[in-house]
Amino acid sequence: MARLPLVLALTCLGSGATLLGGRALLSLIPAPDPNTPTPTLERLRRFSPDPERRRETSLLLLPRLEKGDLAGERRLLSGQGWGGNELAALVLKRDALATEALGDQAAAQQNWQLLVRRFPDTPTSADGLYALGRQQPQLRQKLSSHFAFHPAALAAAVEAGPSELDRLQAALHLADHGVRWPGAEPRLRKACQSKSAVATPSQRDKLARGLAQLGDSAAALSCLKDSAPSQETQLSLSQALLGGDREQQAQAQSLLLQLTKSAPLSSQASKAAAMLSEQPGPRALQALKQLPSALQDTAPIRARLAMESGDIGATLNVLQRWPSDPASWELQWQQARLALLKRQWATATTLLSSPIGRKLPVGLVGRQLFWLGFSQKQQGTSAKAQQTWIDLIKKHPGGYYGWRAAVRLSRGNLNLNPRSSPALLQPRWHPLGSGDWQIDQLWRLGQPLEAWEHWRTKRNSPPSSPLELIVEGRLRRAVGDHWIGLGQLEQASLRLPVAAKCGLAQQLERDLQTASFVAELEEAGATAGLPATLLAAVAKQESRFSPGVSSNAGAVGLLQLMPATAAEMAGMPLAAEALTDPARNAQLGALYLKQLLDQWQGNPVLMAASYNAGPSATAGWVTPLLQQEPELWIEAIPYSETRLYVKKVLGNLWNFQQRPLASC
Repeated sequence: MARLPLVLALTCLGSGATLLGGRALLSLIPAPDPNTPTPTLERLRRFSPDPERRRETSLLLLPRLEKGDLAGERRLLSGQGWGGNELAALVLKRDALATEALGDQAAAQQNWQLLVRRFPDTPTSADGLYALGRQQPQLRQKLSSHFAFHPAALAAAVEAGPSELDRLQAALHLADHGVRWPGAEPRLRKACQSKSAVATPSQRDKLARGLAQLGDSAAALSCLKDSAPSQETQLSLSQALLGGDREQQAQAQSLLLQLTKSAPLSSQASKAAAMLSEQPGPRALQALKQLPSALQDTAPIRARLAMESGDIGATLNVLQRWPSDPASWELQWQQARLALLKRQWATATTLLSSPIGRKLPVGLVGRQLFWLGFSQKQQGTSAKAQQTWIDLIKKHPGGYYGWRAAVRLSRGNLNLNPRSSPALLQPRWHPLGSGDWQIDQLWRLGQPLEAWEHWRTKRNSPPSSPLELIVEGRLRRAVGDHWIGLGQLEQASLRLPVAAKCGLAQQLERDLQTASFVAELEEAGATAGLPATLLAAVAKQESRFSPGVSSNAGAVGLLQLMPATAAEMAGMPLAAEALTDPARNAQLGALYLKQLLDQWQGNPVLMAASYNAGPSATAGWVTPLLQQEPELWIEAIPYSETRLYVKKVLGNLWNFQQRPLASC
């Protein structure tokens, strides 16, 4: 018996060592993610000794169930709501939604109550507050104060009532935290027009700013009545007015000039001056001369004045003083483009060789290097030109300029043969890298909506840095918001510095090269006899893969078809709503693209120009220069929109076909 304590101690130590060893061994096994095969997930869910791993695999299996299999979802979630971490809260939420959809309201209420009680501070409980708030309005107030940016709080604001005061407070919440949320705009309008709940001047200013951000300058001005707008509202209102007619543009310029004079040292005044510098015409130029002295010697103003004067010395001075300012980047390109079109190769080389190249973001380096090589070749230094293009396709092989450099070096070209053109890249999961372990974990477990809601809840300002834009853009695309999401990814490429981590740059390129609605585009391409990559290239530029968007001109859907064009391709009249179906839109858009490609004997440049500007306008631009120097021909297109469109579509096509990544 004397030895019993020793035996027990050794047994406990052995068991502890075994547990620790098992835990260490488990940590060496890669964590499951959406790329893990289903059979592997099923084995882990049943046989893994780690309960956390079993829960993770259960969550990963949820998206792989057949749509509407609520019983299967409850089976996977059964017994997984243990512990005190975010995943337990997620299990309770998913189970509550499933039981609610199955009609078991009592069980759903219990789950919602348990969620709110156990996890009051986690963003997931916002859904519980929203659901319970249907019968307990005070919980909706808690929702809006604790989780202001959460989609549940925004949805609750849209539904707010019945009193006018409740609706006013809800409209103010939407103006602050979700002005673009579906249903927010009519709420803001009604709050401005309400006579029973009179808004204060500061509240009207906030509502007006929201309406201006939505582009409705008339409603914003009406909401303000006779009160003076704040500086932030002046900026938003000016931005909206600049998109209007000549009279509205003049009104915007007056507002901007007034702002610069009232607070010349403020950040808003700097933004106002920059906006003024971007406006064309003599009126804007005259306004620049009236700016306070504190704003006269800034990059946007000096860049505009240098551009107007055409003085290369003044241009080089701006580039030297402000190499990191976007106004300098645009000045360099516009002056270089004019020199190229005038065949002033030495001037173009001087401009493009400026040290500003070391400060350009990733998305602009290809343009600078391509035209530098082009100018070098025109001056007879072919070896130097070739080396410049080699550097370009090594460091920045994607996009329009990567394509043109590859053609110049005989290293590839676009493929319009549907039989030999590569298929579209299938979307594949990659780590998010948000810097927040909870958000990254939710993303890894195939819960993009939950990750997106956490991201929104934890942020109180729009993304600004390249990393933030990349993370939010990927999250938005994952939940179906391709319009804003893809726009943010493209914006990130114009802000990502050349010195950024190569892995981040490559991930951004992969995201930009991944299409949506792959199956629909592949089928439409096969039917029309076109590569699906061409359809994806057009869809990306036309709608950012957003099937529900419409243009001011009336174009609808994935490939932005005009109803008349769609009717011609279909051989029958079509309602605009029919064109929001991505499969139907892709089929008709493919037929029209095939018609244009046949019309221009397979020339992709003329096809792209015609899709944007129309075949008649394009026919009037055709000259021998198109065959001799196609890059210069494109730069000579008189419509700036079409000029950019052609480069974007053909650059997209190159990316979808070659999938180039920057070298590390």
